[in-house]
Amino acid sequence: MSIRELLFAVADIWMIAVGFTYGIKFIRNYKNYLLGLEWIIVATSGSNFLVYGILKAGHDSPMYTGAAFLDAFSRSVGITLILVLGLMKVTHRYKPSVAVDIGAFALAAVVGFLLLGYQYHIGTPAKIFFIVVNVLTTLFLIYFVKRLWGIGEHGHAVSVALATACGFVIASTYDFVHIPGDDAEHTIFYIFALSTWGLQMFTYFRAYRAFDAHNKRVDAQAVSGAEVTA
Repeated sequence: MSIRELLFAVADIWMIAVGFTYGIKFIRNYKNYLLGLEWIIVATSGSNFLVYGILKAGHDSPMYTGAAFLDAFSRSVGITLILVLGLMKVTHRYKPSVAVDIGAFALAAVVGFLLLGYQYHIGTPAKIFFIVVNVLTTLFLIYFVKRLWGIGEHGHAVSVALATACGFVIASTYDFVHIPGDDAEHTIFYIFALSTWGLQMFTYFRAYRAFDAHNKRVDAQAVSGAEVTA
């Protein structure tokens, strides 16, 4: 195994570990199925991608098709609309219904299927679509950073801002930039991309946890104040 392949494996395992660990915690600790399941889906995609890379399977492999579907799933709706709805649980006290949870993942599955193999069948319009939804998501994440800063979570605000900036760079270059010296499988690019996606999931979970703790403190103070007044 070359150094490049080793770094790819390390980056992928990092993303897989973060996705499964914090996806389970989102569900177990916060009953946030939107973020929990999406984190787990990203980790599952990474697991499939890791096996695909180790076996050096070709583009005609079912693993490649699965990776392409899950990639389109998350880039179109998963780490965009689902991420925003999930974070709104702490920023807006939003409580999505079961129908919303199911509907969001059903939409992601449909869009992921429609965009499967977009590089060959749709081309530039699909590539632009991915950038547009990422820009819209980034705008919400900037708002999330502002809210974190406003409640005094400066460290988390900075870390979310940095992770989001890295994610934006990856999303903007995904289909348009080929790193000089990279191979046909874009191994160097994926080393950076997988590392970044793992960082985003890690950072967003920690920021969510801090925001949720803040909300609980505010609620406790409100109850305490009401009891004193009564």
